[in-house]
Amino acid sequence: MNKLHILGIAGTFMGGVAALAREHGHAVEGSDQAVYPPMSTQLEQLGIALSQGYKPDNISADCDEIVVGNALSRGNAAVEHVLDRGMKYTSGAQWLAEHVLPGRDTLAVAGTHGKTTTTTILSFLLDRAGRDPGFLIGGVAEDFGVSARVGTGREFVVEADEYDTAFFDKRSKFVHYRPLVAILNNLEYDHADIFPDVAAIQRQFHHLVRTVPGRGRLIVNGEDAHLAEVLAMGCWTPVERFGLLRDGMADGAFDWGARLIAADGSAFTVFKSGKAVGDVQWPMLGLHNVLNGLAALAACAAVGVDVSTVIPSLAEFRSVKRRLEFLGEAQGITVYDDFAHHPTAIRTTLEGLRAKVGDARIVVAMEPRSNSMRLGAHADALAPSLDIADAVVFLHRPELAWDAGKVVSAIRGDARTAADADALIATLREIARPGDHVVFMSNGGFDGAPRRFLAALG
Repeated sequence: MNKLHILGIAGTFMGGVAALAREHGHAVEGSDQAVYPPMSTQLEQLGIALSQGYKPDNISADCDEIVVGNALSRGNAAVEHVLDRGMKYTSGAQWLAEHVLPGRDTLAVAGTHGKTTTTTILSFLLDRAGRDPGFLIGGVAEDFGVSARVGTGREFVVEADEYDTAFFDKRSKFVHYRPLVAILNNLEYDHADIFPDVAAIQRQFHHLVRTVPGRGRLIVNGEDAHLAEVLAMGCWTPVERFGLLRDGMADGAFDWGARLIAADGSAFTVFKSGKAVGDVQWPMLGLHNVLNGLAALAACAAVGVDVSTVIPSLAEFRSVKRRLEFLGEAQGITVYDDFAHHPTAIRTTLEGLRAKVGDARIVVAMEPRSNSMRLGAHADALAPSLDIADAVVFLHRPELAWDAGKVVSAIRGDARTAADADALIATLREIARPGDHVVFMSNGGFDGAPRRFLAALG
């Protein structure tokens, strides 16, 4: 048994690595500078010691190895401490590849959007098929209560991120995983802090394609032109394409197709090679989630699961925390917490909610927090992505590099800014009224604003 210190342990990926290491029998401690639920709660429940801040003193002298998260860079006090003392260190992705994945059939879920949800659906389906898969999900799965587990089965499902691995390894995380089955969900420009353009991201995706064996399978969004260009760079693995069967399209237009039964995506028919294999009825909303579910079903079939036997179980699927998560209702106002932070994800999430709530007002509280948002890479696309909302309140922190006023003025509905979470909550209390659906959108802690607003209403 080794003792590990995980730098960046409160991140969704590194928190999962911590859970897996603990389950493997290692002693685990960690530190981070931003600690908030749900990962902080999971770490507490696992009994993992967590220190606030990247201080050298937080790293126990008897640690055998330091696992370094990709949020840390040279100049960080803890990183410099590790290097100066010649301590053994590795990345989270490399640790996973060396200690958990050998001997397993790895199923990797990649894409700009939908990775966490699709990884969760796939893990859920394999579990319901009796496979007892291991998994590492970038969020806490409601059906499992954890973000990661080792599992006793042959399959291991991993959320395969294209973000870089660590300060000493600038490859995308997913090149470490060597999957038997890879889902390529979609590909758009993101991560403006490390990728100059879409072509740079495509190259990384092609590195992943190169690692999938000929006996494996690539499950690819058949509607995504950027992914088609990736495959055109070279492909040595059988490909199955999935997509939405719209009016006028043949049932066999894709290897795996979905035809809507309900416009909000809560029910659809699954087709394999033009033949209907079952109807999904589930609590998920939005066309993006239909595609996520379809990809997961295709990946299940790739490892021998009869999907017709597991489709009915999706009626009980509960998804991931912070994916349009219903927090509660007070004074007739319904409150949700959502992780969306890219314009496409924002738009598709709101489209799904609109299809469900009809003409009811949708109010969005947004924290533009991701690196791409802060650098202004998505500023021009942000206002159009919010067209469905009736009112929007931005948490406009001082570090935002782009002109928030320009974005706010371009929004179709009522749009305002707030300098801090207290002001944002006060603004929401002023504008929200009975019958409204208030959605908090951030890929960070948002200073606890979603639950604080619900408590203020209650």
